This record gives sequence, C-alpha cells and structure tokens, in this order.
Amino acid sequence: MPFSTIPTRCAGDVHGQYYDLLRVLEVVGTPPLQRFLFLGDYVDRGPQSTEVIVLLLALRVRYPDSVALLRGNHESALLNKNYGFYKELGRRGYSPSLPKRFADCFNCMPLAAVVGGRIFCCHGGLSPDLRSLEQINHLVRPADVPRDGLFCDLLWADPEYVIGWQPNISRGCSYVFGPEIVEEFLRTHGLDLICRAHQVVADGYEFFARRGLVTIFSAPNYSRHWCCNAGVVMHVDVDLTCSFVAFKANEHAG
Repeated sequence: MPFSTIPTRCAGDVHGQYYDLLRVLEVVGTPPLQRFLFLGDYVDRGPQSTEVIVLLLALRVRYPDSVALLRGNHESALLNKNYGFYKELGRRGYSPSLPKRFADCFNCMPLAAVVGGRIFCCHGGLSPDLRSLEQINHLVRPADVPRDGLFCDLLWADPEYVIGWQPNISRGCSYVFGPEIVEEFLRTHGLDLICRAHQVVADGYEFFARRGLVTIFSAPNYSRHWCCNAGVVMHVDVDLTCSFVAFKANEHAG
C-alpha cells in the first residue's frame, strides 16, 4: 500500500474523458512538479479510455515518485467487456492481445494509499473485514476483482446514511456503510479523513460523516449524460489542509 508524501493532488474517476484529464494537468500542474494520487476508474464509458490509461501509465513510469495509480472497480476485465473499453480497443484495430495485457496491468494495481500518514485513500470504501491497514498489504496480487470480501469492498463500497453495514443493493455487491462506521474507522486507525471516488457528485466533491469522508470525482459532465457536474481535484498541503480545485469540461471534449 503506497504511503504518499505531501503535498499531493488526489484525483477521482476519469472514465475515458481524455481532454478533461488534460484540463486537470493544465489547471493544477504536472509531475514531477506536482505529486498525484489517482483513485481509479480510468477507463470505460468515456470515448478515449486508451489515451487516458496510456498517458497515466506513461506518467507513472516516467515519474514513479510523483504519480501513483490506485485500482478502481472499472480496472477489471469483466467490466471492460461490458462498459466500452474492450469495444474501443477492437474498434481501433489494436492487437487482439491488448485487452489481456491491460487486464494483467490492472490486476497488479494497488488498492489503497495513506497520504501524509493521516488520509486513507481508496476507490470505493470501507469493509467489515478491514481490521488493520496491514491487511491490505497482504491481499494477493495480481488478482481479478473478487465478488466479495475486503478486496471487493475497497473498490465497490459506498457511504450512505444507514446504520452500520447494509447490503449494497444498487451495486449488486459489497456494502453501504453509515457515518458511525467512518468515525470508528478513523478513531481506531488514527486517521483524519477518508478520501474516495466511485460516485458522481454534482459539485465534484461531497463530504460525509461530519467531514470524516470526502467523495471526489474528476470527470466533469460525466460521459456527457450527467448534466453539468463539476470535476474536482483535492489538494493536500504540507500541513494536511485539504482544498478543492474545480474545473469545467474541456471544450474540445465531445
């Protein structure tokens, strides 16, 4: 599990919106001058998943100390077959071996990170099976995303105003968890904040559980079907102060 130094920029879902990813880099800066932690869901749904994932992987290779890429639930062969990424690769006439190569890459991605020792970051959310952060380091990779358990929950779970843990009916897997779960998790592990992605929010960021959790989303006008949601990047400063930089959809996208 990466432990990211500060200051750091945290970005949420991108979903194939390549020109909006370029806008992120234009607005908040580029590595190695700025450190980035991306929270997953780089591909599917948007029109240019290939460009997004290739650029991010290139930045990761070129600037390994400045760019970290977590796995989202859409970094999965099963979802890529059904939500557009593999169709995009086929439509462009790329090598038939490319889907397998991307799947192998996604199966190796880390699932969570801790920024500045105080901010827990993942794509989805918490798990009733998560008792120690060290457990995450012992999850076997490379691996496909399982249908249940800690691995699954880190990519699929959602916060919701419920009591305790409830089945995540809308997702068809994992859990939703209530505010007291967030507060107990932070207290137990000596953390200040959970930062996650996975859900589109109108303003690009949204707090939960008395500001103990924040959802961030970095794909404005999501897939051009969501009306006017903002994209946001969260900036974690050297003193762990968090601020949010909002941006609109890139005019070249469409």
